Parts: sequence; structure tokens; C-alpha cells
Amino acid sequence: MAHLRNIFRFGWPYLHRYWPRFALGILLGVVFGLSNASFIWATKTMIGRMAPPKASPAALHTPTPMAPPGPPQTSRMARLEQRLHQFNEVELDPWLPKFGRPVDARQMVGGLLLFPLLIAFRGYIGYFSSYCLAWVSERVVSDLRIDVLRKLTALSLDFFNRSTMGDLLTRVNTDAASLQRCLSLGLSDLIKEPVTIAGVLLFLLFLDWKMTLAASVFFPLVVVPIVILGRKVRRASNQSLSANINQSSLLVEMLSGIRVIKAFGLESRQVDRFTRLSRELVHHVMKFTQARELVNPMVETIAMLGFGALIVYVASQQLAVDDLAGFLTGLALLFQPIKKLGNLHVLVQQTSVGVDRIVHLLQEKPTVVEPERPAPLPAFERDIVFDQVDFAYGKEPVLRGVSLRIPRGQKLGIAGESGCGKSTLVNLLFRFYDPTAGSIRIDGLDLKRVPSSDLRQLMALVSQEIVLFDQTVAENIACGSRQSSPEAIEKAARSAFAEGFILELPQQYHTRVGEQGLTLSGGQRQRLAIARAFIRDAPILVLDEATASLDSRSEAEVQSAIDRLSANRTVVCIAHRLSTLAGMDQIIVLDKGRIIERGTFEELLQQNGAFAAMAARQGIGLGHSLASTPITR
Repeated sequence: MAHLRNIFRFGWPYLHRYWPRFALGILLGVVFGLSNASFIWATKTMIGRMAPPKASPAALHTPTPMAPPGPPQTSRMARLEQRLHQFNEVELDPWLPKFGRPVDARQMVGGLLLFPLLIAFRGYIGYFSSYCLAWVSERVVSDLRIDVLRKLTALSLDFFNRSTMGDLLTRVNTDAASLQRCLSLGLSDLIKEPVTIAGVLLFLLFLDWKMTLAASVFFPLVVVPIVILGRKVRRASNQSLSANINQSSLLVEMLSGIRVIKAFGLESRQVDRFTRLSRELVHHVMKFTQARELVNPMVETIAMLGFGALIVYVASQQLAVDDLAGFLTGLALLFQPIKKLGNLHVLVQQTSVGVDRIVHLLQEKPTVVEPERPAPLPAFERDIVFDQVDFAYGKEPVLRGVSLRIPRGQKLGIAGESGCGKSTLVNLLFRFYDPTAGSIRIDGLDLKRVPSSDLRQLMALVSQEIVLFDQTVAENIACGSRQSSPEAIEKAARSAFAEGFILELPQQYHTRVGEQGLTLSGGQRQRLAIARAFIRDAPILVLDEATASLDSRSEAEVQSAIDRLSANRTVVCIAHRLSTLAGMDQIIVLDKGRIIERGTFEELLQQNGAFAAMAARQGIGLGHSLASTPITR
């Protein structure tokens, strides 16, 4: 029950949004459950009318003495029995056939339609109840998935650094789907079946309270295996979910790295890894299946023990046939709800695992928090200042005491060996992370006081890691701006030197680029990313190894687009290929998170320090002809 309460406590804010349909589904479920008791009455009535009257041997020879008149029965049970008898004999008697009486047309219709009408009423009431609850559950899970995705997008990058893709996909899809199954299937059963059990038991108590209480002894025996097996299901669900996450992560890793896998001949090794995880998953799933499927045979066995005890009781008490038939019908109607509630318990145990994981995700707090009293930053006018900035990923320091001023309109180059903190500096500028010490200010405002939307609207990013969405060319360009007309999209494409290849595509601007833009070359993808930056028209341009992965021809094409994009903007350019920094106003050199050199391209070469050593390894020296066109001011 605790897990069930947790599930509904978690789901109630979503269920409450659709309360009219939810309440209707519950009401119809209650009517469905109560309607089951009508079959006991119908069975008892019809068999009683069809059976020939029995007379005792004494009654054949001795007239039955008249009972002396006594006070009328006044108990509530007696009055109910009297009304039911009056209804059967007065209201229904003309419509139902009876032993020893000729059957007319009206009785034929009544005998033919009594059970079909009861079944139809019960069936359609159950259908509308299930439909209403399924309607609600589907929308609840849809809302939940949207909230989970909205939460993921609100979390800081450090959360994604410690999470796996398989785990995140499982939370959005598998965990939400388990809640959907519980609400769609379990919610309907949770309403219908307990009411069915209560209604049938009340009617059975009305028929024979002693026999009903005797049969009820077996109900607690049914609960014990359900509880034990439910715990096993929860344990197996936890283990199978963990194995499924590992397998999903491996699958994402394999598919995203298929080029490297094929290049190094790692196919069989990766398949072996996947096979081991698959076998582990099969083992846990079979444990779960074993516990789940044991519920039905155990419930059925205990129920049949109760049925056998009932037969012994009926034989010893010499009950009437119609009473026996009604009671057996009632037990049969109890049997299915008990089984469903047993399976529901198993489903709840399985669902609670996924719900716990979703709750844990929704309780995650971003480390980069939006300011409570934000200071608007509509434009960039003066400078960007890094003031004694420190940063660490966990306990590993990445930046140490970085102080830097970037005036508006300046073009800053950042150089250094891999792992020196270049990309971290850019991540802090976008406020993907907050400094562990020091501050970063734009126009005198600490970034912690500025809304992220205002800050990032002032910046455009062109990265080595090109991200294109499986949408059309026009949609990929337009996502750089909140409002973009077809004319603006085409202008941005021309500015990025991308219009030429776009017009050669099958549907030009309406051509879908495929997942990650794999239908395009690297240079084409990068020019679309530059067009996206053009349409954003941001005053600050950040270039993070924008041409590092391109061949010489593509690099020249992309560099021309970057030069045009950089004009009249503040530029922060990270480059491993130092020739791309020749046109920078200032270059800083990072080493182990500290700025160790700064100056222009020529000044750094003349210093004969770390920058000059890196340049020499790339064949660049004083007076050397640079292959790349400098970025124009």
C-alpha cells in the first residue's frame, strides 16, 4: 500500500488537471463493480424458476398446518429479502419462464434477453470507465514526459557529465511508460475490482452469511503469496532496469561510434559486450517473470481449496439448488477480481521503481541557478571582465586565478595545450557553469545576476562539434533566432556562403538534413552552423575550434564565412591551429588553468615562449607565410 500511495501522491497533480473525466471514470467503475452482484441474483432467480418444486414425503400425505399469525418480520435483512421476492414474483414474473407454466412470447423475450442485457450493461459501463481512465492516464504520462524533458533542459551541464545517455532515455521513455501502464490498466482495476468484491460479498452475506464467512477464511491466504512475490518483483525490476540502462548506453555508444568501430575492427568485441549485457538482462527479466507468473497459480490453488470446502459445506447442509447456484456464481465473480488485484500488486511494485527514479530526477537542482531578482541585460556596450576566476570539475582544478578584460569590439584568441582550460573559459562565459571563485562581469553586471536568456541572446557559438537537428535546412538556420522570415534565412545562408550547395539539394531550403546532418559534408554542416550564427546577429561571437576538423579546402570556405561573420563583433576564438589566430587583437596562452602569456600574434612569436614553441611545432615562425586568411576587423 505504501508504494501505491507514493505512486498516486506523485501522480495526483497530473490527475487533478483532468478531474472531470477522472471522476467519471471512477463513478462508472463503481457502477461496474456493483453490477456484478446482479448476476448472483439472476442466476439464483432463473435456476429457482426452472427447478421443479420439491415436496417432502410427509407433505404428500399430511396437510401442512397453518402457522399461527405472528408479528411481521421487521429486520432490515428480512425487509430486503421480502422486497426482492416481491420484485421477482410481481414485476418480473410475467417476463420470465417458470417450470410447469406454458411459455408465451413475453416470457421468451425475457428469458432470452435477461443475461445479455445484464452483460451488455456491465460490459459497456466497464468499457466507458476504462476509456475515461485510459484517456486520463495517457495525458498524465504525456504531461509527465514533457515535464521530465523540461527538467532535463533546465539542469546544468554537470548533471549530464555524470549521467549516461541510456539512463536519461530510460527515465523519459521506460520509467514513464511503466507509470502509463499502471495508470491505464491498474487504475481501472483498482476502482472496479474492490467494488466488485465488496458488492458480491454483501450479496453473498445476504444469501447465506455463515457460508460466506466460512469462504472468507481463505482470503488472507491469498494475500500472503501476493505480498511475497511482489517484493521479489520489485527486486527483479530494479536489477533488470539497471541492466537495461547499461545495454541502452552501450547501444547509443556503438551506433554513435560505428565509424571508429568499423575502422578498428571492433565489431565482434562490441557485440560480445552487448551479448553479456543481454544475457544479464534476460536473467533478471526471467526472475521478474517467474515472480509475476506465480501469482495466478497460487491464487487459483487457494481459491479451489475454498471451492472444495464449499462443496463439503453444501453437502452437509443440504442447501437448495438455487441457493447453491447463486453462491457458486458469486464465488466465480470473486475469483477474477482477486486475481486482478494480485497482478495489480505486482504491477505497482514494478511501477514504483520507475516512479522513484522520476521523482529523484524531478528533485534534482541545477547548480547554475537563475537570479531571484534579475538585472536585465538588453545589450552589450562596454566589456567582458574575468576577475580572479577559479573553476574545478569536482576536486580537479581547471582554471586558477584567471583575470582578463575583453573590450567591446576586441578579437581575443585563446591558445594552449589540450586540457589547459580553453573550453572551460567559454563554458563559464555562457554560464553553463559558475566559477568556484572570482566573478565574470558583462558591462559591470555579474553573470549570476543576469537572466541566462538575456546573456545567451548576446552570444553566438560556432563550435567544432556541429549540432544539426533532423529538420529542414531552413529550420536548422532559423533556430538561431526567435523570429526569422524566409528572406532572413536566405540572407544568412548567402552570408555564410551556404546558398550554393543548398540550392543543389533536392528540396533546397526544405530538404531534411537527417540525424546530426549526416547527409551533408563537414564543410556544409559548418556553414549551416555559421548561417545560424548570422541570423542570430549577436554582438559576441564565440569560435571554439570551428575549423579544426575540416580539410584544407573546406577550411578555406568556412574561414571566409567566419571572417565575414566576425566583422564588427566581439570575438572570442579558441584555436588549436594557431594560424587562425593571426588576425586577433590579443591572444592569451593558458597552461594548467593559468594565463602564462598574452599579446598579439607577432609579439608572442617574438617572446619565444610557450606560444612560439607551439607555433614552431606547426611550422609557424616569424616571417612565415600563414596559410589561413586573417580574420578581418
